[in-house]
Amino acid sequence: MKKIFKYAIPAMLGFSCFASQAAWDDDKGCMSCHEGIEQFSDVDMMADLTCVDCHNGNGKATDQKKAHTNMWANPTDLRVVDETCGSCHADEVEKAKTSIHATMSGMISGTRYNFGSQTRDSIYATYDVKALKTGREGTVASLKQLPSYHPNKPESDTNSPGDDYLRNQCLRCHLWSDGHQRDGDYRASGCAACHVEYSNAATYEGGDKAIDKTQKDRPRKHKMTTKVSVDQCQHCHNRGGRTGVSYKGMMESDGYGTPYTETGGKQGKLHGKHYNFLEADLHFDAGMSCIDCHTKDEMHGDGYLYTKKHLAVEIRCESCHGSTKSDATLKTARDNPLNNVKREGTKVILTTKNDGKQLEVPQLFANPNLSKEGQVAMVKIAGHMEKLECSTCHAAWAPQCYGCHATQNVGKPNGDWLDGSSIDESAKGKKSNLNKKAYSWSESRSYVRWEMPALGINSRGKVSTFVPGCQVFLTQVDGEKALVNNKTYTTKDGTSGLSHNPIQPHTMSKRSRTCEECHTNPKVLGLGSGVYDIERNFPEGQAPAFELERFVDEDGKQLQSTSHEGARPFNKQEMDNIRRVGSCLACHGSDEINANGKAPDDITHMKVIQRMVEKAN
Repeated sequence: MKKIFKYAIPAMLGFSCFASQAAWDDDKGCMSCHEGIEQFSDVDMMADLTCVDCHNGNGKATDQKKAHTNMWANPTDLRVVDETCGSCHADEVEKAKTSIHATMSGMISGTRYNFGSQTRDSIYATYDVKALKTGREGTVASLKQLPSYHPNKPESDTNSPGDDYLRNQCLRCHLWSDGHQRDGDYRASGCAACHVEYSNAATYEGGDKAIDKTQKDRPRKHKMTTKVSVDQCQHCHNRGGRTGVSYKGMMESDGYGTPYTETGGKQGKLHGKHYNFLEADLHFDAGMSCIDCHTKDEMHGDGYLYTKKHLAVEIRCESCHGSTKSDATLKTARDNPLNNVKREGTKVILTTKNDGKQLEVPQLFANPNLSKEGQVAMVKIAGHMEKLECSTCHAAWAPQCYGCHATQNVGKPNGDWLDGSSIDESAKGKKSNLNKKAYSWSESRSYVRWEMPALGINSRGKVSTFVPGCQVFLTQVDGEKALVNNKTYTTKDGTSGLSHNPIQPHTMSKRSRTCEECHTNPKVLGLGSGVYDIERNFPEGQAPAFELERFVDEDGKQLQSTSHEGARPFNKQEMDNIRRVGSCLACHGSDEINANGKAPDDITHMKVIQRMVEKAN
């Protein structure tokens, strides 16, 4: 192929040609068929790449079959990327393989912990991997590939149904794999997972005349982008913590698909679910994308093997907004400068990376425009700023999926997201090429909520929003034969395998939660609402000893696990302190508690009340 052909074959990312082949033209080469295809990149040097530079194949062939022999459908797949993107970006490629996006170490360790097969420590990843850097807290030197499950062997720490659950279901969202084949989940593997955009419908919208524009599993265009959209991140971030869909104000319903469309039919599905639309995160409404906050090191990896997602995150609210005691640093928690945020006089300006929109970032330090409520919560009661995450008050809601009812059919082999085979090395992570080395799973839940999420202490020692983690109820069948029914596990440290975990819900609102909601509501304290009747919702003898919202008792005893080291529910003293303020609110209101001081003990308080009653009489 002549060097002037600066285009890559559209078989990239799963493209395939129509059965009919155009007449070969030596001057056009691959463009004999693929006339109109987009130049993959406008970046200097990349714009000069030929089809075979990226896709391999045979550039001298004069028919389609020979031209596509030994071709890589996706040159950015991590199995071949060292020979493609890695030729120029070796450092980025090596770091990407150690990133939490590639290893999924946090999801793996959390799931296995709740299945009772390991401690909180990270042991396993998608594939064997060694760190490029070591020594940072919350990281490890190496991780091994997750074991496979064999139902004919005894269940053990290295033979857990949880491993099969991960391999068949949860691990669809790592960089070594393509996405799940359904609307909202389609994407490519490797670098293209982020940098080649897919619509939710996953159909081609470009100019290549050889590509069927009705066929699914196609990128919008044969084009690389650094302007990664929220929708692109959402192709993966719609399960687990659900931060991708929550950011846009989307909360899954129970599948009804109503209100109906104008034709009387059900609304379309994304990620296999129907959605309600709630209040979106204020940053989304302002026009910000995920990449405006999250850094290159967080997403690409920095060479360390982090054990949990939250440990890899280096951005903080204070980086841009400052605090009531200090200016915004304009740096991450690891002292890395934010390249799209700068100070202009007394203002802090953020420039969005996708469209260049300039936004003034509200500042907390010496801000005379704080609302009355803000003055009370952040200035008069200074302990809030020291003891609480910002999202604790400002997350308007959080997704709460109670009861993860998972059924494994050991009589029905199914695809394994970590085991694929294909003549094309770059296509081993495609769902259609997965080997049936795992078993079929189906999932359901008890119920979903979004309002009044609970609180607890996160691994940073701060009060944080808590949501249900993986509340595993395992049912195992062999065809029609039931083997296990609604089994729950006990963790290695003796806690229930049902879990609640801290989260930054990505549902930030200028309006905060009320003082009364946090200081007087038992559900917010982790004590549950008392409404869900756990006994009547399970067969006799199979119900857990507590309702699904309840992860601590009134004495501060932890009832459900948390997979984050150091995270926990409130203890009894903390709950008593919180509720004491709630009692004061009934008479004083949030504005009066700090203004009028507080009695140092109950005896003094009773004397004050007695004097007030005497004066009133």
